[in-house]
Amino acid sequence: MARWGRAGDVCRPQRRTPWPTLIEALRARPLTDRAGGVCELCAGTDGLEPVEVGPADIPQVDRAVLQCATCRETAPTDPHWFCLQGAAWSEVPAVQVAAWRLLRTIPDPWAVETLEGMMLDDATLQWAHAGLADPDAPVVRDSNGNTLATGDSVTLIKDLPVKGANFTAKRGTLVKGIRVGDDPTHVEGRVNGQSIYLSSAVPGFLKKV
Repeated sequence: MARWGRAGDVCRPQRRTPWPTLIEALRARPLTDRAGGVCELCAGTDGLEPVEVGPADIPQVDRAVLQCATCRETAPTDPHWFCLQGAAWSEVPAVQVAAWRLLRTIPDPWAVETLEGMMLDDATLQWAHAGLADPDAPVVRDSNGNTLATGDSVTLIKDLPVKGANFTAKRGTLVKGIRVGDDPTHVEGRVNGQSIYLSSAVPGFLKKV
């Protein structure tokens, strides 16, 4: 027999997980299970989130890598990336592609050696190259090793004498919307209303914002 509440009782609906959040959680489960609950690049456990490795016309879970906060925020010059020596031998194509792309941004001999030793099948190697404007193009980096691209904003971390312009761009100057050409030493930006080359500022004078 159904029981009715007493007069004055308030019926409060149960809190339920919003549909978008629930769907995202359900999608993340296979990825978490595959990764064993740790970062697929370094085996860390802090701030784990799926990171898509595109472009690829394959199921969503298969083109994502579970990464920790450290891997998502660490510059290419950090010793943390020694972990890629292990990730490079993962049997998961998405992890292989992520490791391959990261190793390309690290100039150290160990990274070059690890990259050369990776064994990717043709489809995975094609995926690794996909989305890269020019896989053989030189990479321009700032003082922290971060990759610079056209449209980025940087700050000067040292005073920079500007040849032919009769002024010195001061430390802390913000340069918005730089342009990176085919020659990695030709980085152009506007300072004091003038378009100048920041060639001598790469990488020792620039910090990506």
